[in-house]
Amino acid sequence: MRFTSINPASEDVVASFGEMDPKDVHDMVGRAYTEQKIWAQCSFEHRARIVSRLADILMRDIEVSAALITQEMGKPIGQSRSEILKCAETCRYIAALAPTALATEELLIDGSVADITYAPLGVVVAIMPWNFPFWQFFRFAAPALMAGNGIILKHAPSTFGCAINIVEVCREAGIPDDLVQCVMIDVPQIEVLIGDARVRAVTFTGSTRGGEAVAQIAGRHIKKVVLELGGNDAYIVCDDADLGVAVDACVVGRCLNAGQSCIAAKRFIVHASIADEFTKRVAARFDAMVVGDPMDPATEIGPIARADLRDTLLDQLQHSMMEGARQVTKRSVNDIPKRGFYVPPVLIDNITTQSRLFREEVFGPVASVIAFNSDEEAVELANDSRYGLGAAVFSQDLDRARALAERIECGMVAINDFVRSDMRLPFGGTRYSGYGRELGVAGVREFTNIKVIRTK
Repeated sequence: MRFTSINPASEDVVASFGEMDPKDVHDMVGRAYTEQKIWAQCSFEHRARIVSRLADILMRDIEVSAALITQEMGKPIGQSRSEILKCAETCRYIAALAPTALATEELLIDGSVADITYAPLGVVVAIMPWNFPFWQFFRFAAPALMAGNGIILKHAPSTFGCAINIVEVCREAGIPDDLVQCVMIDVPQIEVLIGDARVRAVTFTGSTRGGEAVAQIAGRHIKKVVLELGGNDAYIVCDDADLGVAVDACVVGRCLNAGQSCIAAKRFIVHASIADEFTKRVAARFDAMVVGDPMDPATEIGPIARADLRDTLLDQLQHSMMEGARQVTKRSVNDIPKRGFYVPPVLIDNITTQSRLFREEVFGPVASVIAFNSDEEAVELANDSRYGLGAAVFSQDLDRARALAERIECGMVAINDFVRSDMRLPFGGTRYSGYGRELGVAGVREFTNIKVIRTK
């Protein structure tokens, strides 16, 4: 089997990669297993120097790496640069945080001394997605490496070029060659890899369907799993919201990376008294956004990353329109570049809670508006989803906003802002959006064995 990377803006082939031989993959795991034992004995100071060096190299090569992201998955070049910058900042932050977060805690209990220690788990398989090909890796890898773990990276086939670049960055920073390795394999080999006794844990970022499969495989082998899956984030806009703030946040939250983000705004749940004005303003902003070549600094919306993803998005949109939904924005798919996998920003209203645009994760710049008349109804609409990743609430009454936020079943709520990941805060969801946390102290400790040593 060969894996092909396609430039979604031009539809040209970027690169092609062959699947690795199973024996080679088996041997790679063995080398990672051996190297991790050595890495685990290194001091925090040594690990921190190397993880900090990752940041230096990422910043030095930011133009090369950003261009590669844009070439392989279509992100506007400015956003690709921001992704690399965020990776570098996170590496530096985690390098400084981890020694304290992973320090042994001593408790005096009934005349004995109890030490709570944080030991590395071992080799972790990291199955990563295409939408933030550098960020998704480094936000996991920096904490995992600081904790003393090894990594086998299995990236999305459409961004294998990014995966190769990531491994090169790791090696230049001084990470041992065998500690972080990249495999290019398909589903049957992934199952074997997860089941390998030398692999201690798995982290998966991707679709809920993929997460279910990974969890089932890992469960058969009693392996630790972290799942960061899909989202259907609701943004509640109350009648007392600052409409300018709400519109700005909703537009950015929906359209960043062409809407291809698990924590993107998906459903705008707006008080009936301001729904028309909100819809008018958002539609105008959507219609004014520049859609085009992602290498052009003026571009705000690049292509969808793959043809099949674009087709799924258009199918969701068409299905909902057939059920009575109404497109508020003016542009159609015929008003965009003929070459490339483009979809313009689209705003929809007059949808029902049974519409595919309401019920499913929508991975692209398409948003829906649905009105509510009471705070109770707003919460019911927000929670009427199997997902539970993020949400936002807009109100000038912060007590009201906080009360609404506490009732939404998800992992993160932003008040008067759009949802985003932050290296200082735990990131993750609940329900069908997954479990486990990345980033912050919780993320640093996620791939550790919390071990108690009690001395009488």
